[in-house]
Amino acid sequence: MSLVAWKPAKGNRLSVDFVNLPFTSGDPAAHPASWLELIEFLAEKKIVSGSRGDELRRLPETDPNAAETLLSHARRLGDGMRSAFRAKIRGTRVHGEWVEPINIILRVTEGHDELEWHGPGWKLGFVAKHERLEWLLAAIARSGAELIAEGEKSRLQQCSNPNCQLLFCDDSRTRRRRWCSMAMCGNRSKVAAFARRRVGPKARVHHA
Repeated sequence: MSLVAWKPAKGNRLSVDFVNLPFTSGDPAAHPASWLELIEFLAEKKIVSGSRGDELRRLPETDPNAAETLLSHARRLGDGMRSAFRAKIRGTRVHGEWVEPINIILRVTEGHDELEWHGPGWKLGFVAKHERLEWLLAAIARSGAELIAEGEKSRLQQCSNPNCQLLFCDDSRTRRRRWCSMAMCGNRSKVAAFARRRVGPKARVHHA
């Protein structure tokens, strides 16, 4: 059973789901469970197997330096991609310092794509050339690189709720998605709009 209950909204890209994780904000003090969040994310996205995930959950005790190094790479990768993605949404320049954390992971994890059997069918997976733990972030970095390179085709958006920071790629048929999730910000917006409509007529009657 997962040790981390928090689930991000569906961003429709691996890298977008990653930057929506709270621990990639770069504030380790605010998220003491950030190591578990990272491993749960990797397990949920099938980047690591169940047994490998169990092993990695214990890494802060068995090899704290390796765990802290990977977590530091993950945070820098998340911060860089988030800044780059938001620049794309605003239509402004993506700076090199935001892209560098992506390129660092891609350099370290040089390897190749390979078809792998996953239950009911074949999936394209990444096989790293090196055994360093950074390879765990390779698919995320590659997803972020592809998204940045896509330009406007990526359809990156930020939730229309001004109090929400979550991002998503609009893959809807109508290309009119506005919310990170209808169950979250979408319904809240509808409830708030309904409340405003109800208050409006009452206010007019009161001042009549």
